[in-house]
Amino acid sequence: MKPKRPAEVVEVPREADLEATGGVTAVTRALQLLDTFGMQDERLSLAELTRRTGMHKTTILRLLRTLALAGYVVQRDDGEWRLGPAAGWLGARYQASFDANNVVEPMLLALSQATGESAAFYVREGNSRTCLARVEGPQPIRHHARMGAMLPLELGSPGRVILAFSGEPGKLYEDIRKKGYHFSIGEREKNVATVSAPVFGLRWALLGSVCISGPADRLPKAKLIGHAKTIMKAANELSYALAGRPTAQTPAVVSTWHP
Repeated sequence: MKPKRPAEVVEVPREADLEATGGVTAVTRALQLLDTFGMQDERLSLAELTRRTGMHKTTILRLLRTLALAGYVVQRDDGEWRLGPAAGWLGARYQASFDANNVVEPMLLALSQATGESAAFYVREGNSRTCLARVEGPQPIRHHARMGAMLPLELGSPGRVILAFSGEPGKLYEDIRKKGYHFSIGEREKNVATVSAPVFGLRWALLGSVCISGPADRLPKAKLIGHAKTIMKAANELSYALAGRPTAQTPAVVSTWHP
C-alpha cells in the first residue's frame, strides 16, 4: 500500500518580499491558492484552504471568485471548491510542450558543479538500468559511463536505489528506503564510487535514480555520506520539476515505474 502524502501547508510569501522582487501580491496569492490543491485533493473546503495557506477567509473567497470567473476553480453544490477545466487545460498544454531533458540536464549540471563529480540520471529498462542523461565532472580524472548502455540493477548504487524503491525485499533495501539514499564503492567497477537517490513523478511513481560518481580514492565512504544530502536535495528538486508538486517525504515502497 502506498503511503498517503500529508496535506501540505503552503507558505505564502510576505508582501514586503513580493514588492522587493517586483511581484504582484494578488497574482502570487492566487497562484499559491491553486498550488494548495494536491494530487489527492478532489475538493477542499474554505476552512481547509484557510488552514493550509494561512490567508484570511475573505481574501481566499475574493481570490476563488476571481479564479472561478476564468474557469480555474469551480464551487460545488456543497460549498467546497475543486480545480476547474482551465487548470486542466493549462496542465495539458504544459505536458504537450514538456521536454524532460530541459529539466534533467540543468539539474545534473548544478549537481556536478556542487560536488565536483560527474552526475547522471538512470532509469529502469526491464531487469537492467540505463543512463538517460549525464554531465561530466570538472576533474581531469573522472568516471566515464556510456549513455544508453544496459547495466545490472543489482550492482552499483543507482540500480540498488531503483530496486529498493520498486519494493525489493531484504535488509539492504529496507535500509536504503529508510535512509533515502545509497552509496557503493567498487561494486560494479573496481575503482569507482557512487552515491544515489530516487526520483519520483506523479502519485509517487518511481522514475529512476540520480547519482554522482568518481574515482574511489577521491570518494571514500565519509565523503560519499557527506554528499548524500546534496544528492537527495537534487533528487527532490528533480521530482518536483517532473511531477509539478514538491515531495513531502520519501515513500517507503513504490512499486510502479514509468519513463
